[in-house]
Amino acid sequence: MRNTAKITTAVLATGALTLGLSACGSDKDSASDTSGPLVVAATPVPHAEILTYVKDNLAQKEGLDLEVKEFTDYVTPNTATEDGSVGANYFQTEPYLADFNKKNGTHLKSVASVHLEPLGLYSHKADKTGDLKNGATIALPNDTVTEARALQLLASEGLITLKDGAGNSATTADITKNPKNLEFKELEAAQTPRSLNDVDAAVINGNYALEADLKPTKDALVLESAKDNPNVNLLVVKEGQEDDPRVKKLAKLLTSPEVKKYIEDNFAGSVLPSF
Repeated sequence: MRNTAKITTAVLATGALTLGLSACGSDKDSASDTSGPLVVAATPVPHAEILTYVKDNLAQKEGLDLEVKEFTDYVTPNTATEDGSVGANYFQTEPYLADFNKKNGTHLKSVASVHLEPLGLYSHKADKTGDLKNGATIALPNDTVTEARALQLLASEGLITLKDGAGNSATTADITKNPKNLEFKELEAAQTPRSLNDVDAAVINGNYALEADLKPTKDALVLESAKDNPNVNLLVVKEGQEDDPRVKKLAKLLTSPEVKKYIEDNFAGSVLPSF
């Protein structure tokens, strides 16, 4: 069993809605107390697994006291980092981070680029994109940046055409050509793997694919190219915490040869080091 503290989405989502971006109410939060352990919020796979490897194999030698907290959504880790409930998080891409800061007035900043999880199109009903029937339903992650990324993936295969300049804010309204008359079902990213029995195909984030025992390099009908891909996963802190010595130690360890080897040995191309 991994030595992590697992926090369920239901409980944390309620707390996040109640607290918003306000302080958590403790006299000394994990972000301001640089003498205590560095508490890092992460989604379970592969982020918490990578952090647990660091905790168990590298942190002690570096003098880093590391605590990993697992979250199953993409919102609470950021609100917890903003309000100081945790000292850092590791789960998101640069486009998602920029969009989150803009929409929520948060002050979060990347301190290290660690890995890429290629987004993929999966299906229990088709073996290749050509097998998708006219009118097929495709599940998409519903957060702004990931939905745009999913649509760009479909466009790269010629399944749809997007309006010029749609970019990281593309939505289904930006589809200009849809030769197969595909229909789209927008879901929370974590729900997309569970939708595979109910839809014809689903675009699934790499971490959620791995949690669902899907092997992106083997099971995806289409997989994002790693070349020049801006969607690397980041270690993130609240602005002003970049010089926390604990954060600097973790950033160094997450981009170390040992972690690179761990990623390559354990994720078989489904997670790619970005350093």
